[in-house]
Amino acid sequence: MSQITDIIQKLAETAEAPKASVAKAMKETGKKALGCFPIYTPEEIAYAAGYLPVGLWGGQVDIKLADKYIQGFCCSIMRANLELAMRGSYSVLEGVVIPTYCDSLKAILANWMYAVPNVKAIPYSVIQNRFGSGALAFAVSQLEIFRKDIEALSGKKILDADIENAFALYESYREAMRVFTERARKLPKTITPTLRHQIIKAAFYMDKKDYLREIETLNRLLSELPQENAAGPKVIVTGLLAEPASFLNLFTQNKYAFMGDDLAQESRQFRTPARAEGSAIERMAYRILDQRGDTFFYEKDKSRGQMLVNMVRETGSDGVVVAMFKFCDPEEFDYPVYKKDLDEAGIPVLYLEIEQKTENPEALRTRVQSFAEMLA
Repeated sequence: MSQITDIIQKLAETAEAPKASVAKAMKETGKKALGCFPIYTPEEIAYAAGYLPVGLWGGQVDIKLADKYIQGFCCSIMRANLELAMRGSYSVLEGVVIPTYCDSLKAILANWMYAVPNVKAIPYSVIQNRFGSGALAFAVSQLEIFRKDIEALSGKKILDADIENAFALYESYREAMRVFTERARKLPKTITPTLRHQIIKAAFYMDKKDYLREIETLNRLLSELPQENAAGPKVIVTGLLAEPASFLNLFTQNKYAFMGDDLAQESRQFRTPARAEGSAIERMAYRILDQRGDTFFYEKDKSRGQMLVNMVRETGSDGVVVAMFKFCDPEEFDYPVYKKDLDEAGIPVLYLEIEQKTENPEALRTRVQSFAEMLA
């Protein structure tokens, strides 16, 4: 058990100290770092170019500079990222990749050159209608454009073989994460909601090769432990992300078990396996085309509600927790649609509005406690 504790502690510390963790990874690998805004940045191409991809998911920071370029009603991840960049926290980065999923990301991209001129912004255009006859060709074309932009930034050509190797590494990472979430589901006392989040999040601040080694070792050790019974409510969590730590600690303190998640920062990153056919670039494109139940992709017959219903039933969960990130329009627009599906299935739902600057969780604490009592 001591080895399990050591690995969990290492990954938790990595997740809670992003700046120090990235500096450590850069020193150990000799790589330059490339920041990646949420979500689904094609990290494999950056990795193939020799970069250390770093997840930029905001943080708890007072907004004093960013309001000059982005409105107060934009989501706090975008505002925090811009604020941190303007304060110089991202000066260690060679550049940042900004995908164009929503209006806030587009606003950041348009203003970045003025707000943070010393860190180059690289756009990544994301396909929205993934069901037309030209979807694959368009998705591939955007990945190839991104490849050229990374080549221009790094000053060297990215070989197909390097992309194939990077993609294989990332697929191994994604498979290991799917295994981890299965293991965690069976060990709700060992892997609390807080630890589960930290273990997953650590991958954003380490070289994927090093992280893969740690998570595969952890998976092996966890598989040797006897299954645990949950001491409290068993839930599925959905939303953009479940932060800050004070928010997650409410669930840990009330003995919740996270049986699975539909979070953009967590399982949406790795839940969709790649197809077997095609080049690495084509398989990367297919992963976007094959993603389902995600609010950031167009889907005429929205499948998120039924997906959540299935997750609850398959895992024996008691309900769904909605971590609704304040001012995230895509997530807010989706809520009435999947809430209807959950209501029709008779699944209890706890709706919590959060943002990264949530400093006083007492109002949320009461609701988390009441939901636990309701499910008991």
